[in-house]
Amino acid sequence: MKVKKEDIPVTMEAPGTVMRGLPGWGGMTVACNEMPAGTDISPLLQGLKNNSCQCPHWGYVLEGELLMKYDDGKEEKLQGGDVFYMQPGHTAIVEKDAKVIDFSPESELKEVMDHIAKKMAEFNQ
Repeated sequence: MKVKKEDIPVTMEAPGTVMRGLPGWGGMTVACNEMPAGTDISPLLQGLKNNSCQCPHWGYVLEGELLMKYDDGKEEKLQGGDVFYMQPGHTAIVEKDAKVIDFSPESELKEVMDHIAKKMAEFNQ
C-alpha cells in the first residue's frame, strides 16, 4: 500500500500548519504534518487525561525540531533525521519549523483529534 503525500486528505489547517491523515493502514492512521516554530499543542489537549495526548505515535522527523514533554516528567528533543516513538501521555512544542510523518492507532488518534477539533472551535468563537 502506498500513497503520495499530496493525496492524503487535509484534516486541519491553520496559519503555517497543514495536517494530513489517512486511516486504513492496518488499524493505523498515517499522518504528514507541517507545523511552524512556536506551535504548542498543550492548550488543545486541556481536558484529556493529564492534559496530554494519550495516543502513541511512531514516526520520522523530516526536518525541524520538537520538544516533547511526557507525563512522567521526562523531556526529549526530536530533530530532523530522528525516528521516534511517542508514548501515551505527551505534549509537544515546535521549536523549529517541522515536517513529521507518523503512524498512530486509528481509534486512539480519532479520540484525540476529535477533542482537538472541539478545542479549536472553542478558541475560534
